[in-house]
Amino acid sequence: MDTYTLHRGTAPLLISLPHDGSAIPADLAARMTESARRAPDTDWHVSKLYAFARELGASLLVPSHSRYVVDLNRPPDDTSLYPGQNTTGLCPAVQFSGEPVYRDGEAPDAAEIAARVDRYWRPYHDALRGELDRLHAQHGRAVLWEGHSIRGSELPFLFEGRLPDLNLGTAAGSSCSPALQSRLEAVLGGQDDYDWVANGRFKGGHITRHYGEPARGIDAVQLEISQRNYMDEDSFGYLPDRAERLQVVLRGLLQVALPTDRSCASL
Repeated sequence: MDTYTLHRGTAPLLISLPHDGSAIPADLAARMTESARRAPDTDWHVSKLYAFARELGASLLVPSHSRYVVDLNRPPDDTSLYPGQNTTGLCPAVQFSGEPVYRDGEAPDAAEIAARVDRYWRPYHDALRGELDRLHAQHGRAVLWEGHSIRGSELPFLFEGRLPDLNLGTAAGSSCSPALQSRLEAVLGGQDDYDWVANGRFKGGHITRHYGEPARGIDAVQLEISQRNYMDEDSFGYLPDRAERLQVVLRGLLQVALPTDRSCASL
């Protein structure tokens, strides 16, 4: 199985969806707990949610495999992105629920983790870097949009209470220009359907932090969406009516991420 698919667009916008994949190789699934085999921590349906972005000329990068195989949004040395807080690692051994991913004694060792990084992690990041460099060379600038979603109604292992509907992350303002962040916050603040926060519990993962270079004209932004806004969190079923409503806001965000030539100088 291919480890990712890449749609190459014409606009200076790359949408990366590193947790959309749900495939788990059979030999690996056999070592997992029953609940983990469902890949419950997948960012379900985000590639469907963002499919409209092709109309805007965006490139889309989508993996095939589950984050339980390897988490593409973690650094290869597995340094914690949120020190002092519960999180999951490069090859997660625990689910967002706090339950184990593996049966007793079946978790991967260091050699297996390194092999997974070579097999799944590096190809995705090579593709991401290559496409981002292509767009930057062609346009003199590029925006990397990290599309994520998570069960937002109740995940006490990761956060208390209810997660806001839309969670914008720019690594506390370091991964994108102030002008772009202001435009995005204006879109979020100008709508009444969803509550939102900037740089709250989720400030952006490894990809946002590593690839964002606003001084070079490469802006990186993460949007973490609470899944209740477009799907059923228990069955994982896609809810088209909710999704279409949400896509109106997503379209507005992506459009201001692609400024007109007159506003490019503010990037």
